Amino acid sequence: MALQPQKFLELLHREQVEFIVIGGVAAIGHGAARTTLDIDIVYSRSESNLTRLVTALKDLNPRLRDAPANLPFLFDEQSLKNGLNFTLRTDVGDIDLMGEIIGGGDFADLKPHSVSIEFNGFDCLILDLPMLIHVKRAAGRPKDYDAIAELEILLEERIRQSATDENHENG
Repeated sequence: MALQPQKFLELLHREQVEFIVIGGVAAIGHGAARTTLDIDIVYSRSESNLTRLVTALKDLNPRLRDAPANLPFLFDEQSLKNGLNFTLRTDVGDIDLMGEIIGGGDFADLKPHSVSIEFNGFDCLILDLPMLIHVKRAAGRPKDYDAIAELEILLEERIRQSATDENHENG
C-alpha cells in the first residue's frame, strides 16, 4: 500500500494525539527533496495519549510489519504500555510508532526541539532541523547519510537567510 501520511496525520489530529513527526516526513516538512516509504512519529506515553492513539488507529487495521502472519498481535493500550517502539503496517501505509529514539529521547525530551508546521489545515509538530540532523546521525544508518547532507545544506541556508534578514532589519 502506498503511504498516505495525510490520512494518518488527520486521524491523529482528530483524536488529539500528542506526537512529533520525525524521519523522512519531517525532512520533507523542512523542504528536503526526498521520498519516504513510511511515516515515523514519537508519541507521548501518557495513559490518556495511548488511549487516543489506539482510537485514532483502530480502524486502520494495524499489524506488526515483517512479523509472521500467524503471530498474534492486539493493538491496544496494554500492548503500547508493554512495548515501546512499533513498526506497523496499516491500511494507510507503514507507520513507525516510537516511544523514544536514539540520540533524542522520548516525547517530553523532543518537544522543545520541535516546530509547528501547517499541514492540510492543521498544525503538526516536526523535529527542528538541528535535532533531526542529530538523531539521524545518532541512528548511524547508511540510508540517513544522504539525508543528513541535504538537511545540513537546508540548515546552512536558513542560518544564512536569517543573518541576511537581520542585516536588513538593522541596516
